[in-house]
Amino acid sequence: METVVRADLDRVWEATQDPVQHVRWDVRFSRISPTGVTDAGATTFGYERRVPLHTVRGTGVSIGERHSTGGVRTSALRFHTADRLSPIAAGRGYWRYVPTADGVTFITGYDYTPGWGPLDVVVRPALGWATAWSFDRLRLWLETGVPPERWPLWSVLWWWRRDRPRAARCRRMPVGGSRRGDQLAAAPASLAALPDPKGTR
Repeated sequence: METVVRADLDRVWEATQDPVQHVRWDVRFSRISPTGVTDAGATTFGYERRVPLHTVRGTGVSIGERHSTGGVRTSALRFHTADRLSPIAAGRGYWRYVPTADGVTFITGYDYTPGWGPLDVVVRPALGWATAWSFDRLRLWLETGVPPERWPLWSVLWWWRRDRPRAARCRRMPVGGSRRGDQLAAAPASLAALPDPKGTR
C-alpha cells in the first residue's frame, strides 16, 4: 500500500516516528508509549487501541533507519497482545519513505496472526481499509495543515465533503502485484532482526 505525500521527508518522518504524532493520524492506535531501548537500538513500546467498552493493550518493538541509498528511509516493527478480544494477536510490518520530485512516496507492507480465527475474512479487509484511510489522513494533514483530529473516524459518513480522508486515494496493491501477494517481500532486513515483542516487556 502506498501514497504520495507532498511534504518534506523530515516532516513525514517526524509525523510517523514520534509516538505522540503517530496516534493523531493512525486510527489503528489510540496510544503508544515507549518503554525502553534494546541493545541493538530498537525501541520497545506499549500500545492501546480503545474501542467502546474495552481497551486492547499490547507490546511492540520498532527500529528506524535513516541512512540508505538514495535517501530512502525505513522503519520496521513487531507487536503482540495477549488480549483474546483483539482481532489481531501479533503482527509485523514496515514503512518505507522514498524521496521523489513530488515529495515522499510512503509505503507499507504488513502481515499478522489473526485473533478471531474464521472472522479474519472480515477483519483483514477492514484493516486494509483503516490503513489506507489513515495514510490519507496523514497526507491531508501534512499537505494542508488541517489537524488530523478534524477528521474523526465517523467523518467517513460526511460523503459530501470532498476534502475528507478517503482510503480510495491510496494504492492498495503493488504495481504488477496483487493484494493477496506477499506483503513483506520488500521488507527491510531490520524487520527479520527484531526480537519477539513478548520477550521485550
